[in-house]
Amino acid sequence: MPKRFRLTRRFNAAMTEDAYRRLKKFAQEAGLDEGEALSFLFENFDSVINEDTFSHRLRLFNSELEARKR
Repeated sequence: MPKRFRLTRRFNAAMTEDAYRRLKKFAQEAGLDEGEALSFLFENFDSVINEDTFSHRLRLFNSELEARKR
């Protein structure tokens, strides 16, 4: 029997304009709303990321973060 899909947690999230546009595009392509799309991504995180490039991309993002906040 499949798990019942309930959105039980809500939180405010801040994201860049680029990230929000990409989330909206992904959600629309998948036929989901933004909350469902985020749930899908995080429930399936290990199978959706590319392990070969993840740590490199994270280091780049962190190195640019302070400059992007200004």
